[in-house]
Amino acid sequence: MKKVIKQIVASQDIMMGDIKIGQPLPSDSIEQISPFILLHHGSPKEFEPGGKSIDVGPHPHRGFEPVSFIFKGEVEHSDSRGNYRVIKEGGVQWLTAGMGIIHSEKASKEFQKRGGKFEMIQLWINLPKKFKMIESIYQPFDRDEIPFYEKRNARVNVISGEMNGLEGPIKSLTNVMALTLEMEAEGELNFKISENRNILLYQLRGKSLVNGNELGDCQLVEFEKEGNEVTIESSEKSLLLFLAGDPINEPIKQHGPFVMNTQAEILEAMNDYQMGKMGFLPA
Repeated sequence: MKKVIKQIVASQDIMMGDIKIGQPLPSDSIEQISPFILLHHGSPKEFEPGGKSIDVGPHPHRGFEPVSFIFKGEVEHSDSRGNYRVIKEGGVQWLTAGMGIIHSEKASKEFQKRGGKFEMIQLWINLPKKFKMIESIYQPFDRDEIPFYEKRNARVNVISGEMNGLEGPIKSLTNVMALTLEMEAEGELNFKISENRNILLYQLRGKSLVNGNELGDCQLVEFEKEGNEVTIESSEKSLLLFLAGDPINEPIKQHGPFVMNTQAEILEAMNDYQMGKMGFLPA
């Protein structure tokens, strides 16, 4: 049975400092699609060689997983637990913040020198209470380390979870499935997902039909619970992010970069950060 679409939401522009990004989640009509609580899309932007580029300085996280999908350009990651990596186009970095970490993300030095197009998505995935205070985990993978399959004018990159006999390199604590879909005109893909799981589908660009409904640039789909099948048919070159995860039926409290279950835990996170318990990362 095909899943019924509850609503399609257009991404809204917001400002982060002096950078304009798209935010389809949360929105006025969707607070969250648990376990997915935030999606930011830095749509393609051209940067001049040697000019100003993306630079998000050191900042903390606790209680969830910030995940970055790099579609254009390169991202240089460093954090207070000693991890460092440059993630290139088509790669992903999956950070389980757990008990707390400070990290920075910026365009790599090589990208800053040569300039070019930059595009990425940052996704926030909530963690259940039992995982909120675990040790931090950093999982980076480049495009050539991510398995994929091709079918009907489409390429499916399996980042986490299992699909079509392939297992993604990311080991998700909560069994989240994450796919990126690269579709040509007249592409077609079919997915069967358990009714017990929530699906988040976001189209970065292109035109497609999702279970018979038209989907365009920078639009996010929220599905009803019933049904288990999703069919995507592209009418032009399209790029999509497809996610599935188990809802977390727990209270949620968010304050800035901290996502916990209670206000007391938020205050504890703020104090631990100020006391240096999440480590240190020079600017």
